[in-house]
Amino acid sequence: MTEQTAAKHSLRRFLSDYGMILGLLALCIYFSLATLTVQYPEGAQAAEQVVGKVLAEHSADAVVIVVGQDNADGKVFVDETVKGLKSGGMTKVEQVVGVARDLRKILDQKQASGGKVAAIATTRWISQLRLIELLPKKFPAMGDIDVVIPDGSTRSNFLKIGNVRNVATRNIVIAIIAIGMTMVIITGGIDLSVGSLIAMSAMATTYCVVQFAGAWSAGVWSIAICMFAGIAACGFVGLLNGLMVTRFAVPPFVVTLAMMLVARGLAFIIGQGQSIYQLPDSVVWLGQGADLFGIPNTVVLLVILYVAAHIMMSRTVLGRYIYAAGGNTEAARLSGVPVKRVILFCYVMCGALAGLGGVIRTSILKSGSPRYGEMSELFVIAAVVVGGTSLGGGKGKIFGTLIGVLIISVIQNGMNLTDVESYTQKVVLGLVILGAVLLDSLRGGRNLKGLARLMGLKGSQPKLS
Repeated sequence: MTEQTAAKHSLRRFLSDYGMILGLLALCIYFSLATLTVQYPEGAQAAEQVVGKVLAEHSADAVVIVVGQDNADGKVFVDETVKGLKSGGMTKVEQVVGVARDLRKILDQKQASGGKVAAIATTRWISQLRLIELLPKKFPAMGDIDVVIPDGSTRSNFLKIGNVRNVATRNIVIAIIAIGMTMVIITGGIDLSVGSLIAMSAMATTYCVVQFAGAWSAGVWSIAICMFAGIAACGFVGLLNGLMVTRFAVPPFVVTLAMMLVARGLAFIIGQGQSIYQLPDSVVWLGQGADLFGIPNTVVLLVILYVAAHIMMSRTVLGRYIYAAGGNTEAARLSGVPVKRVILFCYVMCGALAGLGGVIRTSILKSGSPRYGEMSELFVIAAVVVGGTSLGGGKGKIFGTLIGVLIISVIQNGMNLTDVESYTQKVVLGLVILGAVLLDSLRGGRNLKGLARLMGLKGSQPKLS
């Protein structure tokens, strides 16, 4: 095989496994262009521009009023602008931090005393106030007041650092649970209970903290034990799901649908229908902390889990067994694969990761609620399917699932930035999921068969061992 042929083969294989990355890039480009707007700097950056303009256009004895909003950026703007103008030799500089009436008060005083104002140095937001627009009419005796604002530039709201961070972190819980869901779906199963397990884990964790560790005085290790209890409880539910599927050949769709109701009901029972808020500050370390170079702890955990899952699925015997169990159950059994134990492992992992998702949600929000995770199972399954995993089993990649999570996150974020209505967003996401399933069906013809098997529409179940 020549180097050129090998390169083409590698590229073809990469696109087969991770072709949705092209869709992700296309979405990023589209929303980057769709959210281009003229944006104006604030804070110190705006002050630097305004100071340069005022010093260039007005003399040292000119009266300049610096106006900023009553917020953090506004106060920084005013302080830096005043300091810059005085450093440049201007001596008649006054400042206003507040709303329009504060500026009007000082202008009324100037007009009453026969004073003049050469310029108002301010930000774009203040310059759009009605008072600024009516300066010539309201204060004719003061002459032509120069309103100096920073220059705007065309930039993408989607590519703002804060927004990119939001895209990367908003679906952390979905991304973590999707690891376990990928394993389950590769084996030819499905788990509809993960959304309810988020709530069950959150309620179990917070209940343990309040009842046993101390609502306000719990230490780090006590909280860690409580979190482990919540994860273990969800792992046990996953074990029950797996046992029902492997021992009693109940369709995964039916088993996990029932467990979805059971887990949600248990979450309400634990808190007696109420949320739990009386938690110590140390609970937020996992969800809100950033101990490694400022990177959020949840992102660090996500990277570790995905790398570990990828290694397990691609480099270990267990990973090959998981693919074999979903690709051809009977052939795998005859080849010596412990199919029952493999499927059981996948359901336990899916349940435990859902429990971890509930713990993270608790840590982020510093509370537990029986309503956490509602509809999350649909987003988890959507991420897995969009990422290229076949509902028919036997095919899928862990990093493909991560791409699927990012695609859904980018679509949600982009539609929010472009002011798409929430009900229209549901239509779009539904069409994306449908498109991913149809695409896989056209390529491999497995998904429709997989759906039938999951729902128990076939007359017989594969023999497990």
